[in-house]
Amino acid sequence: MAVAADIAARTVSLFAVVALLCLTLVSCNSEGDALYALRKSLSDPGNVLESWDPTLVNPCTWFHITCNQDNRVTRVDLGNSKLSGHLVPDIGHLEHLQYLELYKNNIQGTIPTEFGNLKSLISLDLYNNNISGVIPPALGKLKSLVFLRLNDNRLTGQIPRELVEISSLKVVDVSNNDLCGTIPTTGPFEHIPLNKFENNPRLEGPELQGLASYDTNC
Repeated sequence: MAVAADIAARTVSLFAVVALLCLTLVSCNSEGDALYALRKSLSDPGNVLESWDPTLVNPCTWFHITCNQDNRVTRVDLGNSKLSGHLVPDIGHLEHLQYLELYKNNIQGTIPTEFGNLKSLISLDLYNNNISGVIPPALGKLKSLVFLRLNDNRLTGQIPRELVEISSLKVVDVSNNDLCGTIPTTGPFEHIPLNKFENNPRLEGPELQGLASYDTNC
């Protein structure tokens, strides 16, 4: 009986070690899975994603990926990489991601609502692509966001008022899209230059508090 109890205890201990290892190795490679889902959604004529091997323990050795000391992904740097395709909601699982740099490609489709789960995000750079649809109101949950550059796409709809609650926001550029309504004038938007909103033919100009509805012309 004592031997059986000892074996059972050792088995439980082994499972605990395996579970801990699993958590340490990027949550059993869940971050790698999320990034590989992005790779599969993109056309990559320059083979910049060639090193993105899903069989590796974690994605920290992949080119264009930066991790912290705990092997959690903090940067994705794929700007100006001749990529096309679409974004995937799986990226929302990268809870330690601080920089998502996908500018100057030919990415199409919409910005997934799940990007609002990137609670550590500092910079979201999707400018100079072919992205359509609306700016997700869920981006208002990104309380660490400093840079939001979505210019030179095909975005439509209003500028979400949820964004005015991001006190850390310093740089916003949504110029050269097809946005409508009015420009927020409170919170961080109080200091954003008007040229960062230009060339949106249906955008009415700055919101007049209490006098104009922000969804005008939408």
